[in-house]
Amino acid sequence: MTAATGVLAIGEGLVRALGVRDGAHGLAAVGIMAAWIAAGYVLGSIPFGWLIGKMRGVDIRRHGSKNIGATNCGRVCGWPCGVAAFLLDVLKGLLPVLAAVAWLPSQFAGIDDPQRLWLLTALIAATPILGHLFPVWLRFRGGKAVATALGVVLALPMLRWVGAGALVLWCVTVVATGYVSVSSTVAALGFGGGYLWVQRAAACSDYLAVTIFVLLLVVLVLVRHKSNYVRLLKGTENGVLWRKKKET
Repeated sequence: MTAATGVLAIGEGLVRALGVRDGAHGLAAVGIMAAWIAAGYVLGSIPFGWLIGKMRGVDIRRHGSKNIGATNCGRVCGWPCGVAAFLLDVLKGLLPVLAAVAWLPSQFAGIDDPQRLWLLTALIAATPILGHLFPVWLRFRGGKAVATALGVVLALPMLRWVGAGALVLWCVTVVATGYVSVSSTVAALGFGGGYLWVQRAAACSDYLAVTIFVLLLVVLVLVRHKSNYVRLLKGTENGVLWRKKKET
């Protein structure tokens, strides 16, 4: 079997799995899906925190926590730069998923199962996050993707208000503790629990794919902060700007 035949077979399998009834347009639908995934990844992979640092003449991967995210950008380059990186990281998660939510139903009109439509949406929602985690421009060494994940969550209608609540919880926790890592962990756990409660009627039916996405997202946040937990236990974790660790 040639490579072209193999790709065709995979495409036809995806068409059947997605339940596209119009076979003549089935492979075109797979092509559209591939384009959505590629666009989401490319947008998500733009390392705004690193770019802002470079514009100021510094590689933030060599300073602070050595992370490319907004927190380290703010720590190294100043809080206005950190806020700018945060907002841009949120937007690169928000925009592609908002577009997908708006346009996917018309592009995949042959799919009449809501579970399959939300499966497609969840797949696209994952791509900006994966782009931030593994940016091709930085040899696939990215950040923790909390801000990008927030943008994704705010774009999905069944997650929007739970995500907004998690953001409030993050703000309260960071003021109370002075640690972004603790705040991100508390917000992630609160977000996961809040979603399961608010969407308990549909979490295991129409929104099953979204539920799996949410649970994986929570686990991802916990795993990506593993080194932060070690530093917290050792008492060497970096605090936010107004609560820097005291030097001895």
